[in-house]
Amino acid sequence: MLIGVPKEIKNHEYRIGLTPAGAKEFVQQGHRVIVEHDGGLAIGFDDAQYLAAGAEIVNTAAEVFERAEMIIKVKEPQPGECRMLSPGQLLFTYLHLAPDPEQTRLLLESGATAIAYETVTSDDAGLPLLAPMSEVAGRMAIQAGAHNLEKAQGGNGMLLGGVPGVEPAKVLVIGGGVVGINAARMAMGLGADVTILDKSLERLKELDMIFGGRMKTVYSTADAVERHALEADLVVGAVLIPGAAAPKLISRELVSRMKAGSVMVDVAIDQGGCFETSRATTHQEPTYVVDGVVHYCVANMPGGVARTSTMALTNASMPYALKLANKGVADALRDDRHLRNGLNVHAGMITHEAVAEALDYEFVEPLTALGRTALQQSA
Repeated sequence: MLIGVPKEIKNHEYRIGLTPAGAKEFVQQGHRVIVEHDGGLAIGFDDAQYLAAGAEIVNTAAEVFERAEMIIKVKEPQPGECRMLSPGQLLFTYLHLAPDPEQTRLLLESGATAIAYETVTSDDAGLPLLAPMSEVAGRMAIQAGAHNLEKAQGGNGMLLGGVPGVEPAKVLVIGGGVVGINAARMAMGLGADVTILDKSLERLKELDMIFGGRMKTVYSTADAVERHALEADLVVGAVLIPGAAAPKLISRELVSRMKAGSVMVDVAIDQGGCFETSRATTHQEPTYVVDGVVHYCVANMPGGVARTSTMALTNASMPYALKLANKGVADALRDDRHLRNGLNVHAGMITHEAVAEALDYEFVEPLTALGRTALQQSA
């Protein structure tokens, strides 16, 4: 199979879909790899490293999209990239379709097959291709929150961990998944007073076993969210419903009653955000203020530490990408239900139920969709 890796074009996005080491794995298993010129240069992966790995360097993204059978990216395709996709081509990347009707429409019109990293599953009910970026984002959320608590950034001037004789900042983490546990760990490491909310009692028990009395675990209700948000100096939104739009857990009215200079970091912004006042921002202009509360809603947070993120993502995605290349897309999807759960769009059909429900499309079960195209090809 011919694998194509274009340069990312989203604002301040320096990650790349495949490291040179990843490219070498494909080549050693009999595949060809083309990489857009200087695609990884910003994070220290130059063209010479890709050439040494056996890849070919091409000058433009247009050539990558024209030639490749499988496109491996990091972020969702921008409109111009969607229009370069063609029927039968495979796109393997993060998509986050539920809050993005335009991208969804363009992918349907392209006729391509699109597998979303964020909805591929595993036997332990995890999201193995979302997890590495969730780990990064959770840790970055505390870095960003601590920085924006500084008075010069619009915050209330609190040091996250306090100092002897001065109490630390109060941090509220909403959601006890991968993002939440990494945010909580970082905040506790800096000495903050941390509370984590989750609707799963089993998860709260696990967190209590891990962290003991160093972190407060509270069952998430509307009342609990309100009480703890009003006391918090930093709120991290870390909720996720795979493939679906994030629920709005903090209303605009509640924001208006929060502490002046408090900070909200919405890690769920890729799925539409979990605060009613959230809107996507960029690394270039990461924050804005609503009712005296600083909002940090960068939609590609891990792009801020692009080298670490690229290496972590390649490590996680490589086994799945190789399966697709070695078996062929249809056979790989039929053989692996977890990979099949990642199928969001196929030949003009929406094949992920949460996306179909969020955007009011007909849902076509993945095996049914694959069967339809197989019949068309044999006709």
